Amino acid sequence: MSDQRPSATGRLAASTEMSPRQVVEKTELLAHIPAGTQVYVTDLGNAPEEMIVAAARMLTENNLIAVPHMAARRYPSFEAFETRIKRLTQEAGVTEVLAIAGEAETPGPLTSSLDLLESDLFGRLGIRKIAVAGHPEGAPDISPEVIRSFLSRKHEIAANSDAEFRIVTQFGFDPHRVSLWLDELRAWGNRFPVHVGVAGPAKMTTLLKYAAFAGVENSLNFLKKRGGAVVSLLSGYDPETMVGPLEKRLTSQPECQLAQIHVYPFGGIEKTANWLHDRKSWSFRTPSSSLTVTESA
Repeated sequence: MSDQRPSATGRLAASTEMSPRQVVEKTELLAHIPAGTQVYVTDLGNAPEEMIVAAARMLTENNLIAVPHMAARRYPSFEAFETRIKRLTQEAGVTEVLAIAGEAETPGPLTSSLDLLESDLFGRLGIRKIAVAGHPEGAPDISPEVIRSFLSRKHEIAANSDAEFRIVTQFGFDPHRVSLWLDELRAWGNRFPVHVGVAGPAKMTTLLKYAAFAGVENSLNFLKKRGGAVVSLLSGYDPETMVGPLEKRLTSQPECQLAQIHVYPFGGIEKTANWLHDRKSWSFRTPSSSLTVTESA
């Protein structure tokens, strides 16, 4: 389900994400996700490698596309990064990854996603699709000039790679800001399809916590100012206020590089899945008794 344009109903396709612990300890959640969906496996530095590999394997065995986060600064050595890739590809059948810098109390020798990409390990070890981070509101401590130069270098690497590249963004709440950023990317010469990050349905208090943690201050202020318009006291945040305008933009500007949405399930996988099924971004699949359960190592 990669880089799909809107369906006949005009709905953008969607990926989502889960923590390794969620995948291996709450396997029943996988039944809510349609086969063929990209499920990103987060790496916040609080799950051992065994659990990350087990989670990716479980997703693959259940006909989902595991997309592990590859956080450069969390590897204590280049050899540790190589080992992780080998294990994910050989033991879990992984063919897609998200390359990011990540955070670590004691960073290793790899400091950015470019370090991962320039190693050429992804291509040599069987990774066919690579996602890189996008920041519609900018990135903390990184100037727009550096962001632009990094993107240019990623295009150079992509031109000499057999892998398909895409941009996956941080979540936000202001569709107008995202639209301006898409125009800016295009002006920079971007050729990668873009998967725009969207917060799934959740309580306002939950969103404020995650938004503050993620550093999306502009969207956080937008959410606070327009809270009454986008948040119901009964149902919480309505992601349609973000996704609807993006789908309208794509209808009026079919050349737009927006390819699909990536939904952060802050309100839980089940609530996110129900919303995506109802809006027809995901095709409905009844929870199946064929769900494969694999013990974590």
